[in-house]
Amino acid sequence: MTSNRFDLRGKVAIVTGGNGGIGLGLAHGLADAGADIAVVGRNEAKSKAAVEDLKARGVKAISITTDVTDKAAIAAMVDRVVRDLGRIDILINNAGMSIRKPPHELELDEWNTVIQTNLTSAFLCSKLAYPALKASGNGKVINIGSMMSIFGASFATAYAASKGGIVQYTRACANAWAPDNIQVNAILPGWIDTDLTRGARKQVSGLHERVLARTPAGRWGDIDDFAGIAVFLASPASNFVTGTAIPVDGGFSVMA
Repeated sequence: MTSNRFDLRGKVAIVTGGNGGIGLGLAHGLADAGADIAVVGRNEAKSKAAVEDLKARGVKAISITTDVTDKAAIAAMVDRVVRDLGRIDILINNAGMSIRKPPHELELDEWNTVIQTNLTSAFLCSKLAYPALKASGNGKVINIGSMMSIFGASFATAYAASKGGIVQYTRACANAWAPDNIQVNAILPGWIDTDLTRGARKQVSGLHERVLARTPAGRWGDIDDFAGIAVFLASPASNFVTGTAIPVDGGFSVMA
């Protein structure tokens, strides 16, 4: 009998921004496949609630309140995961935010905040988790990009730049770490119903209608639409897949 290539029992995953939205959907998928989860976020109450949700799925889960733009804080987080859960096999760099302004209105400090939260955090988490990922023997890094990795938007200047950078960073890491048997891939979410996009719908007139008109699936995505892709990219099923950027968007990116 062949082994289950999607079985994550015995694996440990870090999910930054894993206490809500897409991050929680990704964590749901990993937990349902048997992985233990470290939820990393700034909102302690939300993280604790996410941990209880994940534990109810039959896995170990811990919450770690961490500033993912702070190198020392990330190093302490990585050390705690190894100490409390024993290893690190999977890293999902999902933490993100946006400041919705056109380029001529965006201030330098706002630009820096978005780039540091969305892109620099992925670099720092990956760099500091690398020794543990290498030691696991088959590490997996999943970076969360966006449709804005592909398309431009007048209101998403820094966000689009950070998410375009995520794709190129993914490709660089995939090349660098292939000899260590670490696969590095990106997911590009389309328009998903989260707190972040609810804010966008309030700020950007007509966005909801335009998204529905452009999405062949005819709906906004749900956070649990990410469970399957998370398991695939975190499991042995994807051992020969690296450096990719996979849209999960209901067809948005291929709509003529």
